[in-house]
Amino acid sequence: MLRITIDGPAGAGKSTVARELAQLLGYTYLDTGAMYRALALSALREGVDSGDEPALAALLSRLDLRFERGRIRLGDEDVADEIRAPAVDRIVSLVAAHPRVREAFVARQRALAGDGGVVVDGRDAGTVVLPDAECKFFLTASLDARADRRHRELLSQGLRVSIDEVRREMAERDALDEMRSVGALRVPEGALLVDTTGLSVVEVVRHLAEYCRVRGA
Repeated sequence: MLRITIDGPAGAGKSTVARELAQLLGYTYLDTGAMYRALALSALREGVDSGDEPALAALLSRLDLRFERGRIRLGDEDVADEIRAPAVDRIVSLVAAHPRVREAFVARQRALAGDGGVVVDGRDAGTVVLPDAECKFFLTASLDARADRRHRELLSQGLRVSIDEVRREMAERDALDEMRSVGALRVPEGALLVDTTGLSVVEVVRHLAEYCRVRGA
């Protein structure tokens, strides 16, 4: 069974595509970005500053974090929807930029990935977490397309924000993700680049599945 990684910027469709691909192949789905978001959410709840690396590392060390049926939980609480809130969006890149935080999470992610049969999505899944994965993908899309997807997602959650605000915050996050010194967003070596602008989830998943099956999935 293969180890499959899917990287890319926010709004490119990574999580949805990874979840659907894992289900199609009968693999486990691991959303690494959700782990950083869960830490960011916990930091907001406990008043931990996003720039305080020692405090964040200490908070991470006591987090009861796990996945059930593709959804992330903090203890007994399902936080899969709450971690997508705008307040979390605004600080997650800052939280994820700390070397101690990334080192601890990467160790957890590699353990969860095990020997294969897993689809891992994030921003450094194919570059840092599993650089020797058998199948690597990098999904991208235009900023306008990504902002539109994120805007519709927020509206479906009952959150009223302007698409201009979503686009601005997404562009700022892109810059932070690309410039950070550890786990920066970049195309993994050997990855298949897929532009999802104008493509449906079904089309993207079908394309990735065919690529994986050729390689033994």
